[in-house]
Amino acid sequence: MIIKTDHYIVTDRGGRPVNEDKAGMIANKDASCFILCDGLGGQGDGDKASSLVVDFIRRYFQSCADIGKFRQTVMERANEALREAQNSPRANRKMMTTAVVLVIEKNKCTVIHIGDSRLYRFRGGKAVWRTRDHSMPQMLVLMGEIGEEEIRTHPDRNQLLRALGDSSETLKYETAEFDIAEGDAFLLCSDGFWEPVTEDKMEAALAESESAKEWLRTMEKTVRQSICKNESMIPCVLRDPKLYRNTKLSG
Repeated sequence: MIIKTDHYIVTDRGGRPVNEDKAGMIANKDASCFILCDGLGGQGDGDKASSLVVDFIRRYFQSCADIGKFRQTVMERANEALREAQNSPRANRKMMTTAVVLVIEKNKCTVIHIGDSRLYRFRGGKAVWRTRDHSMPQMLVLMGEIGEEEIRTHPDRNQLLRALGDSSETLKYETAEFDIAEGDAFLLCSDGFWEPVTEDKMEAALAESESAKEWLRTMEKTVRQSICKNESMIPCVLRDPKLYRNTKLSG
């Protein structure tokens, strides 16, 4: 059985002159693919890097007949495309980007990510899992030197340890797979979103929302009150949209 998805995509440059975030979605009769990237501004041309990767992944998904092969190779192929672009004439050889990809097919999903753009997984209205940042503060959490809640305000939170397009490191990314059920929800977001919006706020907004769009708009109010950064998000709820007329998402 294929569970239908209700999703909504927003990307905003906030108070920045350039939006280095990019988000997109593509689907076929067997699966849906959601992508979110945040270009590294400190290296220059982050907007080009994130756009290139999202556009490439959409094309690759469309052309790949084997969804299993897509899941296994999408990060390597996207990295190759970005590295090739870096080597083109007059290109910025240091442009890089984070990436988080969600593939939903039948009764399971696959999450693939690199960098500090996150995916949150919700079940029963509660955040039960998130991707692990490839950043300096996340490493400090794993070493027991700071608490999880300190990542959002740590002075080194923009120091990434992994990204697509990094020629100095062997490509390292993480993959996770989950069974899914109707009523599950996912949230893909860049740091401009998850820094001001805590997990309890995500859960509270989900409980009061009747669609993915409403869930996002409720959380966006918190983002607007924070420091202006690029912010992007894709809320995705596994439920037939016609059910929203009668049931809250957390019901």
